[in-house]
Amino acid sequence: MLKGDGRLGHDLDPHDRAPKDACGVFGVWAPGEEVSKLTYYGLYALQHRGQESAGIAVSEGSRILVYKDMGLVAQVFDESVLGTLRGHLAIGHCRYSTTGSSVWENAQPTLSSTEVGGLALAHNGNLINTPELAERVNPDTIRATTDTEVLTSLLAQDRSRSIEDAAAELLPQVKGAYTLVFMDEKTLYAARDPQGIRPLVLGRLERGWVVASETAALDIVGATFVREVEPGELLTIDERGVRSRRFALAEPKGCLFEYVYLARPDTTIAGRGVQVTRVEVGRVLAREHPVEADLVIPTPESGTPAAVGYAEESGIPYGQGLVKNSYVGRTFIQPSQTIRQLGIRLKLNPLREVVEGKRLVVVDDSIVRGNTQRAIVRMLREAGAREVHVRISSPPVAWPCFYGIDFATRAELIAGSLSVEEIRASLGADSLGYISLEGLTQATTIPSDRLCRACFTGEYPIAIDQDNVGKFVLESKA
Repeated sequence: MLKGDGRLGHDLDPHDRAPKDACGVFGVWAPGEEVSKLTYYGLYALQHRGQESAGIAVSEGSRILVYKDMGLVAQVFDESVLGTLRGHLAIGHCRYSTTGSSVWENAQPTLSSTEVGGLALAHNGNLINTPELAERVNPDTIRATTDTEVLTSLLAQDRSRSIEDAAAELLPQVKGAYTLVFMDEKTLYAARDPQGIRPLVLGRLERGWVVASETAALDIVGATFVREVEPGELLTIDERGVRSRRFALAEPKGCLFEYVYLARPDTTIAGRGVQVTRVEVGRVLAREHPVEADLVIPTPESGTPAAVGYAEESGIPYGQGLVKNSYVGRTFIQPSQTIRQLGIRLKLNPLREVVEGKRLVVVDDSIVRGNTQRAIVRMLREAGAREVHVRISSPPVAWPCFYGIDFATRAELIAGSLSVEEIRASLGADSLGYISLEGLTQATTIPSDRLCRACFTGEYPIAIDQDNVGKFVLESKA
């Protein structure tokens, strides 16, 4: 039975949850500013990266205060709560769980208190040697079942030296994907793994500095983009400014799926806007998989940029054939059996007068299990569409991600076991075309050897020990 547990609206179909990123992180050092409100708005801009819990840690120079809870950023914080979070530096986090259950204890930032001070930490990504690291931690100091809790405890264990020195020694031993923002009472720190799998950027405020998962979060708080945090780089930010320290050689392997799905369209990665890239992907898709049709429509909003590009390249008119209910964000009401059977109509409904009698090209960004696309094809046919041709702006997702995206297991991924033709038949589409891996990579303008493409190829840039990875790896060993 599906419980009314406040999950996202697209989780009303528990068999077809979309891929989800681990988290969004934000940090600010800005004396004289309302840092808790800056962090709140930064997290608001990063809400798409995690919707299960949210938290903010602040310090006024003598102690760290953390406030976190389950829910969206706007549900966790209000004016009165933010008014109590005073200080000159803060870090924030919005979470989707990829290691550890979605419970309050696993919400971030994590906090470790010692005799000489506190340490708060927020993490985006996923570690792949968590059990090995956990063996070095005093189990009495662990309250959560996340790789983030393990990192926080290890950093706080030896306070005979600075946090900066402790981090520079620890981070080369940490394997996997991580962008970190962490803080003591006076200083903000940020770090990115040597592969740079997850994004992290540095911005400048008039009276301070900001680090964030995406440039869109800099925009919303009025910060000027300075640069990306380099892979293998540790930043220290305090009254002396920003200091950089290299803890590992850079071996760039940025996540290709950020361009397909994860990042906001108004974010910039490696100097190129995500929206521009996604429109170009649509153009490539049209060249690779042309079809005679009357109308190109997107699956809102995930397929919109690529659908625009497909229409421009093909010369087929672009239109809105599906209407999205903008208010299906979260639901705390258990859907009845009747409503569950209607499924995706809670989110999307076809415009009959637009699609009736038409040959349609329906563009979406990815297919995970296929249930959503199958329901869309059926709805469009019921609304009178003559033909439905599905076009996907990513290659088949056939392999799970161990670096911070909660894909299904390989057995659950429809492309993990079926051919493109078998998937087309399963969806009930007249034709199905995926962009090629080469076409997608070319559209990003990033060389293929600087990208992680493991979810499409099964070739992981950091070796995976299958026995020591998984969302509940620490819970299973408890």
